[in-house]
Amino acid sequence: MNRAEIADFLRRARARLHPSDVGLTAGARRRTPGLRREEVAQLAGMSVDYYARLEQSRGPRPSRQMLTALARALRLTEVERDHLFHLAGEEPPRRGTTSTHVRPGLLLVLDRLHDTPAMVVTDCGEVLAQNALSRALSGDVLARPPRGRNMIRRFFLDPTAQELFPPEDRPQRAREQVAGLRAVAASRPADPEPAALAAELRAASTEFAQLWDEHDVAVRRASTKRFRHPAIGTLELDCEVLVNSDHNQQLVIHTARPGTESYERLRLLRVVGLQNLAPTDGGP
Repeated sequence: MNRAEIADFLRRARARLHPSDVGLTAGARRRTPGLRREEVAQLAGMSVDYYARLEQSRGPRPSRQMLTALARALRLTEVERDHLFHLAGEEPPRRGTTSTHVRPGLLLVLDRLHDTPAMVVTDCGEVLAQNALSRALSGDVLARPPRGRNMIRRFFLDPTAQELFPPEDRPQRAREQVAGLRAVAASRPADPEPAALAAELRAASTEFAQLWDEHDVAVRRASTKRFRHPAIGTLELDCEVLVNSDHNQQLVIHTARPGTESYERLRLLRVVGLQNLAPTDGGP
């Protein structure tokens, strides 16, 4: 691990980004260009002290998970991400399977969606990035342990995830989750990820196993979904899914129709849910 090179690379990557590039408000008293250390730490889901030690050439060797989070937070290209892995003495992620690297251009689109919940997910349900309103609506998924970041796994194995949806909507949502995963598994027989996830859930969830045996197949597309929020109430949102050129990552956008109660509740959520995300004053 080359600590000095990692420190220099991280500092330069941070300095070239403006808060608006990552969906943050610049705030006041910003003495130096670029993001603050605490902003990078927030985006990467790590402590400020841990990130500061990396920039000071005295941090521990980052895990592969942490390197991936840093690459996403700093909007690195795939080549830059691989360079960061090499500096840390790690082999970059293999090509040919579902990529967890979100292209900077897709993240830029995500960051520009200030007034509607949006996130980037793989076709296997792994959440790769969320904007602030998505975190306000359904929680900060990237703050969870790695196994807790898959929406399909959480839907069937995490009881708290069921609280996001009205009980009467759950059967249809469950059917959609299983049918989508079956379609992905069939389209990529050489990729072990969807098959392994299906095998895990068949063994752990009777509901999943029963639905899997029905052999329904579906491709994720536009739909209307209802979400329950403890402070705002139920929101009925239109879901649009934009697929990247490789078809393994999706930009999922939830919008409310103007003039509806859900539209007003979404506006309220933007105020209530984001009030604790404002940047603090001070330099990096």
